[in-house]
Order: sequence, then structure tokens, then C-alpha cells
Amino acid sequence: MVLLCCLTTSFALEGCTKDTPTKPVTKPGEDDDDTEEPQDPFNYIYKENTGGFQVYRIPAIVTANSGRLLAFAEARKLRSGGDSGDIDMVVKFSDDNGKTWSEMITIWDEGANTCGNPVPIVDRKTGKIHLLLTWNNGADDWGALTSGTGKDTRRVYYTASEDEGKSWATPKEITTSVKAATWDWYGTGPVHGIQMVNGPHQGRLVVPSYYTERVDGKRQDRSHAIYSDDHGLTWKAGAAANGGAVGECTVAELADGRLMMNFRISTGNVRKYCISTDGGESWGEMKTDYTLVDAICQGSLLSGTLAGKHHMFFANAASVERKNMTVKLSNDNGSTWMKKVPVYSGPSAYSDMTFTEDGKVSLVYEGGINRPYEGIAFKLLELNDFK
Repeated sequence: MVLLCCLTTSFALEGCTKDTPTKPVTKPGEDDDDTEEPQDPFNYIYKENTGGFQVYRIPAIVTANSGRLLAFAEARKLRSGGDSGDIDMVVKFSDDNGKTWSEMITIWDEGANTCGNPVPIVDRKTGKIHLLLTWNNGADDWGALTSGTGKDTRRVYYTASEDEGKSWATPKEITTSVKAATWDWYGTGPVHGIQMVNGPHQGRLVVPSYYTERVDGKRQDRSHAIYSDDHGLTWKAGAAANGGAVGECTVAELADGRLMMNFRISTGNVRKYCISTDGGESWGEMKTDYTLVDAICQGSLLSGTLAGKHHMFFANAASVERKNMTVKLSNDNGSTWMKKVPVYSGPSAYSDMTFTEDGKVSLVYEGGINRPYEGIAFKLLELNDFK
């Protein structure tokens, strides 16, 4: 039996908006003439220019209590709109471990406005699928939203499904519960959240999030967690992680019940992380993991018990550019990452992971031949794939 610890969810900084790689993306094979990629290495769940949308971005994935996989995405009407404009929240599900997928289900369509940043969590006790997400006026871009000059502000919403993704409750605004009035931008995840398994906060729902605020006229980028101890009825905001210049984040439960939060940063091609001993209410010293090379992009954590042993996985575009999607494995709570699977060497960006019922790692990631955003791909990994 797999013990699921779903985790880890838009962007720390101006230079880290979701559609803009920090450097030109290279094509597969440009860095290694001896490596020849398959012509079609993708098993797309969502593909650009289908279903009435020019692009699909920002994947998240969870496994329902029945074993059903649910793959979430932002369905963006126009590629030129970037992270703003007409964006809907959508989901597809699979009952055969990703071999086939349902028709696309729209969770939230707010007309020309932006509905995004999915953070799904499966409630192991109730079976409910919780979903945290954000909203903004479609006319407001990153600059307007971080400077307080937009038509509105970023708002936080909650919805849930009681039939494993087939239908969804009308999203309910929870902004005032989790976002301070002085904050500007706010982003949930984007990545799956977790329900804690061990310790005094067992059953707590934890959502990695990030925000911006202005201090002496300058934008500060911070991350924190929001959490619920009553199965999603109410939500509270935890304290900010120590240190700024961090943004999109992902969270995982360690073997002893502590939490690790892993961050995208504004400068430098590495990841940062910190530890919580109180279920995400506060965070310890911010540290740098120099072994996790990063393209200043979102990444995803996943932890759980497989074959009686705690495993933690980390997925990202492991390069200084948005390419080289890689999943790494740690058996010592993230102190070292000794094994890995190079999934795709070409253009790639955002990702998320979950476990299947039989203990495989289900990876969703943005990838394409010429650009990372040609579709949201799916890949199953087994433990013996990690070398």
C-alpha cells in the first residue's frame, strides 16, 4: 500500500513570470550531439491549439482515494495573453494510470478574467478533492498587480469536488482569511498541496503560497503556507519563510513529520529550502541546495512511503535554461539527491507529481520540441528507473 503524502501551486519576481524563460530555449540535442531524442517523446494530456484554447499551462496532479488521477491546468484562450487575460481552470481524469483521459472538465470560467494557480489536495478521510486557486481581473498584468495600480487585486478562492473531479462547487473567496490587506500579488502553489500524515497536526491541509508586498516603495517577494485543520471549512495564514526573494514554492512532509518547503528564487540558478516543525505555521533558517540546479522556474516535491521506506522526489527543469526535465530521489529527507531520472532533455518548465496506487511516480510537465509550452506531458516512473 502506498502512503500518499501529496504536496509538493504566478512567481516570485518580475523576471520570473510564468511565460518567460530567463534565457533562450535551446532545441533538443543542441547541447549533446550524441543524444538523439525520440521524434514524439510526449504523452500529452493537454496540447496547444485544442479545445478552443491556444495554450495550456501550469499543471498539477493528485491521486483520488479510488486511484483516479486528476490532472489540472490553466486553459489560456490566447497565447499572447501570457499569465493574464481569459484563463479558465480545467481538469481531466484517468482511471487507468494515465493510459486514457476523460474529456476536459471546466472547473471555473470567469469570462475574460484569470482563474489559475491550482493547488489540489486529496482528503484521505473524507475523499473530497480540495482545490485552492487565484483570480484576477483579466486586464491586470504582473506589473499592475504588484504595484497596486490594477483594476482589482489578486484574490484567493477555494472549491471542492465530492465525486472525484466530475463536478465542482462554486468557488468561494477566502482572500481576507489568508492574504493581508497590504500584500499585492498572491499566488497559490502552483503545485499540489498536502495533507499531513504524522505528528500533532495529522490531517492538516497545507498549501504552499507566495506573495509580494511593497516596503519603502520597493517590491518584496515572500513565501508562506496557508492551512486548514477542519477539512477545508476554514483557512489560516502561516508566517512568511525567513528571507525574501523567493516565490513559487512546493511542500513535502519528511519522515519525522516536519515539513520542507522548496523555493524558486529571483537570482541564481539553484533552489532554496527551509523546514517547519509546527505544520507550516512558521519556518526555520533559509538554506541553499546547490545540488538542485534550476532555471528560475517552478519545481515540485513529492514524498511518501514506498516498500516500507520514506522517499522524496523533486522535479524541475534542471538547467540554467528551461529545459532538461529531471526527477531526483532522496532517501534522507532531502539532505542528498543520490539518484535521478532524466525525463526529457528538451524545452520544459513547470511540473507536478503524485503516486499511483501501485507505487509509481506520475509526472506531469510542460514540454515541447521548440518551446516548453506546446503541451502538458505525462510520464510514469518506477523506482528502478532511478539510477
